[in-house]
Amino acid sequence: MKVGTVTEVKQMEYRVGLTPNNVRDYVAAGHEVFVQAGAGAGSTLPDADYVAAGAKILATAEEVWATVDMIVKVKEPLEQEYPLMREGQIIYTYLHLAADKPLTDALLKCKAKAVAYETIRDAAGGLPLLRPMSEVAGKLSVQAGARCLEKPQGGRGVLLGGAVGVKKGDVVVIGGGVVGTAAMKMAIGLGANVTVLDNSVDRLTYLDDVFGDQIQTMYSSNATIEAAVKNADLVIGAVLIPGAAAPKLIKKSYLAGMRPGAVIVDVAVDQGGCAETTKRTYHDDPTYVVDGVIHYCVANMPGAVSQTSTFALTNSTLSYGLKIAGMGLEAAIKADQYLLPGVNTYAGKLTCEEVADAFGMEYTPMSSLL
Repeated sequence: MKVGTVTEVKQMEYRVGLTPNNVRDYVAAGHEVFVQAGAGAGSTLPDADYVAAGAKILATAEEVWATVDMIVKVKEPLEQEYPLMREGQIIYTYLHLAADKPLTDALLKCKAKAVAYETIRDAAGGLPLLRPMSEVAGKLSVQAGARCLEKPQGGRGVLLGGAVGVKKGDVVVIGGGVVGTAAMKMAIGLGANVTVLDNSVDRLTYLDDVFGDQIQTMYSSNATIEAAVKNADLVIGAVLIPGAAAPKLIKKSYLAGMRPGAVIVDVAVDQGGCAETTKRTYHDDPTYVVDGVIHYCVANMPGAVSQTSTFALTNSTLSYGLKIAGMGLEAAIKADQYLLPGVNTYAGKLTCEEVADAFGMEYTPMSSLL
């Protein structure tokens, strides 16, 4: 199979879908690999390394898209890339379609085979290709939030770890999954007071067993969320419903009761955000203020640490990509049932039920198309 990757066109996105080491593995498996010139530069991966690994360098993204059977990316195709997608082409990347109706329509129109990293499952029911970037985003959320709390950035002027004789900062994490757990680890490491809310008693029990008296656990409800954010210096939105739009758990009305200069970091922004006041931002202008509360809603947070993120991501995506390239998507799905939920669109059909529900569109089970 002809496999390729291109320079990401999303604003301030520096990750890349394939590393030179990935190229070696694809080539060793008998595939041809095509890389857009400069695609790896943002992750400090020069073209010469790709060539040494066996890739062919093409000058433009248009050439790569037109040449390959499977395109391996990091972020969802943007509007300028829609004309490059074609019928039958496998697009293997993060998609987050439940928050992106135009892309959903474009994929259906061009009849591409769109495989979303974030909806592939594993035997335990987890999301193995979302996990590495969720861990990075969770850690970055506290790092970014701590910076936003500094007075020159418009924040409250609070140091999360406090000082001798001075109260520590209060961090509230909404969602105790991979993002939330990573955020808690960072916040605890900085010495903050940490509270986590989740609607799973089993998950809260697990977190209480792991972190003990380093955290306060609370069952998530409208009342407990409102009370928790009221007393927070930093709120981390770490909510995920796989494949679906994030629920709006932080109401706009809650902001009036929050501390002036407090910070909300909404990691769920890729899925529409878990705050009613969330809107997508970018690394070059990451924050805005609503009712005195700073919002940090960068949709590609891991792109800020592109080298770490690229290697963490491709370590996870490679095995599935090799399986798809080696067997073809249809045979790969039949051989690995956990790949099946990763297919979001196929031959003009919407095959992700959560996306169909989000937009009131017709859903076609992928299993019926095989």
